[in-house]
Amino acid sequence: MIEEIREVRKKVENYIENIKDLNSLESFRLEFLVKKGRIQNLFDRLKDIPNTEKPLIGKELNILSKFAESIHKKLKEELEASAESSSEIDLSLPGRRNFKGSYHPVLKTIEDFVKIFESMGFIVAEGPDIEDGFHNFDALNFAPDHPARDMQDTFFIESDEELLLRTHTTPVQVRIMQSQKPPIRAIMPGRVYRNEAISARALAEFHQIDGIYVDKNVTFAELKATMIAFAKRMYGEDLKFRFRPSYFPFTEPSAEVDISCYLCNSKGCRVCKYSGWLEIAGCGMVHPNVLKACGIEPEEYSAYAFGFGIERITMLRTGIDDIRYLYDNDLRVLKQF
Repeated sequence: MIEEIREVRKKVENYIENIKDLNSLESFRLEFLVKKGRIQNLFDRLKDIPNTEKPLIGKELNILSKFAESIHKKLKEELEASAESSSEIDLSLPGRRNFKGSYHPVLKTIEDFVKIFESMGFIVAEGPDIEDGFHNFDALNFAPDHPARDMQDTFFIESDEELLLRTHTTPVQVRIMQSQKPPIRAIMPGRVYRNEAISARALAEFHQIDGIYVDKNVTFAELKATMIAFAKRMYGEDLKFRFRPSYFPFTEPSAEVDISCYLCNSKGCRVCKYSGWLEIAGCGMVHPNVLKACGIEPEEYSAYAFGFGIERITMLRTGIDDIRYLYDNDLRVLKQF
């Protein structure tokens, strides 16, 4: 046992010569000083030593243990002091700036929409980006020969002709009406995809927010009140409004919502095409055929729906006149927000 103690001491002395940094010092501690280390292992074996030999062996072990611990303590102090002195701050170096991030303008618009509609009692619903023809077209009263079904407007999945990238977020309305019983009050933000030529006013991938309210005795007057309440929260209390007749396959009657141009105070500018009005949304009463396709009885329930183009509204809010600037990752643009 005495020979083993001397052998471990020799290993400690040899190890010490190769300690150059705190990492190697930690390796030394793990090998010799921890509970399962070499020195403790020798202490654990004392119980098997004859009582006549224990005093001598115990004394040698204590000497070895104190030697290893003192060496470890000394080297740790020296290495830590050396590390501190080598990492002293050079006061002649220039300061480092902290850059503050911000929301992308499109994301900020979506967040503002969600906050306003949540305060009005709407929940947020989501649906898949890859849809089937039933949810994207059939259930929404699109005729079989409707041009929106053509390859010119829709990205179809090549491996499955029944699947496509959704062309609007309105299919989420179908899914929520199929899965929940009225009353339903929800908005559906998300990406949509259309096979369109890229230009200053159009992208093949952009964002929409749809909304729907289903209950007994829902009226067009409630729809108008909802649109006006939203617009006042979003754009200001002093706006004027108008509802123009329009057409959508899934609503009847349908309307476009315009607000007085807040950029030029309705005097006429390039953004509003010198009309004094800005189009912000499409809306209408949900068509009875859509309610039937979703399993809701139109004789008992009625509903209104609306939809906004997020990029269009973001451009109006920011004054950006080319939609491509929103996604060019140009810091000269993004730093303004």
